[in-house]
Amino acid sequence: MNAAQLQSARKMKRAQTILFFIVLVALIIWSSIGAEFSFGALFTGVGESFRFIFVDFLPPDFSTLSQLIEPALQTLYMSVVAMVIGSVIAGLLSFLAAATTSPHPYLQVFVRAATSLFRNIPVIIWTILLVAAFGLGAVVGTMSLILISIGMLTRSFAEVLEEIDMGQVEAVRAAGGSYLQVLSQAVFPQFLPGFIGWSLYNFEINVRASTIVGMVGGGGLGFILQSKLKLFQYQEASMAVLLVLVIVLIVETITNRVRERII
Repeated sequence: MNAAQLQSARKMKRAQTILFFIVLVALIIWSSIGAEFSFGALFTGVGESFRFIFVDFLPPDFSTLSQLIEPALQTLYMSVVAMVIGSVIAGLLSFLAAATTSPHPYLQVFVRAATSLFRNIPVIIWTILLVAAFGLGAVVGTMSLILISIGMLTRSFAEVLEEIDMGQVEAVRAAGGSYLQVLSQAVFPQFLPGFIGWSLYNFEINVRASTIVGMVGGGGLGFILQSKLKLFQYQEASMAVLLVLVIVLIVETITNRVRERII
């Protein structure tokens, strides 16, 4: 490339960069207008937000802690059940969804499409639909978390399976191993660490999501939090938020330690 061509390429790259920033600024302005967003409104509400948080919301009402223990345990129960059932079902489906283990390409596409439906519909939508069908309660919350867990874990597990060492697989096949023997002797030992790691990560996600699920009728701490907010019992709601935070931090610490020891 001579000097003229090099200079022309630099000018084209500079023009593309300028055009990119023009489009980006235009997109931001257009989106701000559509969202009716303004920095004036943002700063106007800062004072009221601080007043609400530090006057109405805080400090937490620790006298209500005993009333929150059972909903907190319910939140953990929902998360554990959803993790176990979701992991088992997703683990089975992932062998059909991964290119390295699926017995047929059409079956792989079908399983991926079906589980993508579970994953791409937000958990709050699943909960609202299930509440309309089954009523309020922890069962509905658990079912919602199971559906989301299946959708997320099937894709994650399938990616783990597609990254395994195919040399071990080919060795078992060359020795005359059947499909099930290939899975048990060459695939599953490589799959197990990823299965445990993603399952524990899903448990963390379920604990957080269970609060949102509860706020629309799925039981647990989220349901109590929503009730307290509707009754303007903000300091009691603050206690519920604090308990959610503590549970999330404890669960993250434990799952991280387990992953470090097992994986």
